[in-house]
Amino acid sequence: MNLQQIIRPNILALAPYSCARDEFKGEASVYVDANENPYNNGINRYPDPRQLKVKELLAPLKGVAVEQIFLGNGSDEAIDLVYRIFCRPGVDNVVAPAPTYGMYQVCAEVNDVEYRAVPLQAETFALDVEALAAKVDANTKVIWVCSPNNPSGNAYSQEQLISIVQRFPDQIVVVDEAYIDFSAIPSMTSQLDKFDNLIVLQTFSKAWGCAAMRLGIAMASAKIISFFNNVKYPYNVNELTQNQAIKVLNDVKRKERHVEEILSQREILRELLLTLPCVKKIYPSDANFLLVKVSDANGTYKYLQSKGIIVRNRNKVQLCENCLRITVGTPEENAELFEAMKAL
Repeated sequence: MNLQQIIRPNILALAPYSCARDEFKGEASVYVDANENPYNNGINRYPDPRQLKVKELLAPLKGVAVEQIFLGNGSDEAIDLVYRIFCRPGVDNVVAPAPTYGMYQVCAEVNDVEYRAVPLQAETFALDVEALAAKVDANTKVIWVCSPNNPSGNAYSQEQLISIVQRFPDQIVVVDEAYIDFSAIPSMTSQLDKFDNLIVLQTFSKAWGCAAMRLGIAMASAKIISFFNNVKYPYNVNELTQNQAIKVLNDVKRKERHVEEILSQREILRELLLTLPCVKKIYPSDANFLLVKVSDANGTYKYLQSKGIIVRNRNKVQLCENCLRITVGTPEENAELFEAMKAL
């Protein structure tokens, strides 16, 4: 792939802002370069703009180099940066399966980029690669694939994802792996050194249990990541978030225990819900949630809400008629949900 042809000309020509902490690396005894308040309260200094300590812990876990990692304010920052780096407003387009994570389309609309949705196969939510290819043209800059997919919960095989990356060498293929820790399908991070048009997104919000921390991960070639760093705001990840990320990365076993428990509870919850007359179907899931078809999604949603139980009503989403998306909770939360639905 020729990055010079796919990156927006203004981004190629961009002279990125150089902040004080970019110009000096290391430790010093006196910092009078960044117009900070000098009185130490733990947060009076600007954070590391490149989050190096976090990346040094994260890189070996993901099997990538530090230079291949971008950290942002949730994965949504990385999604928005993909549009700002690669897509010319009012000219270019992106292609994505439907249904999928809604922020791909929201960011497209914010950035004035045409969003071309390609329906997944009904009932199975399988990817129709030929239909996807039919939407790609000379102005297609990005192909989005969420795997495991939200809201359907299914993951696509690594072989199929590789075939998409290979088939569209002139487009950026973004594989969003927010739920990869709950899937048996291997991560596409293992393919990053083979394909320079591949970007893999992950997050601290799901398996790591740090949704409030708002820390998203983009991994790609060092060259693509350099453009992410050029375009991002100078101090996009604050010091408190970086410190918390270091803390959780030093306790990988805790994350693994939680993933194991969630996977166990996912199957228990599935079996319980299938005993209920109002449940018509539960789709296979590689994520930490279940897409559940019920007899009356709107009515069930309102009833559960009245009982203080909040699920996600996906009834109006393409191919998800009368479906609720139910996140796997603690054993106690799952039991409370089941008893409420049984009473209904």
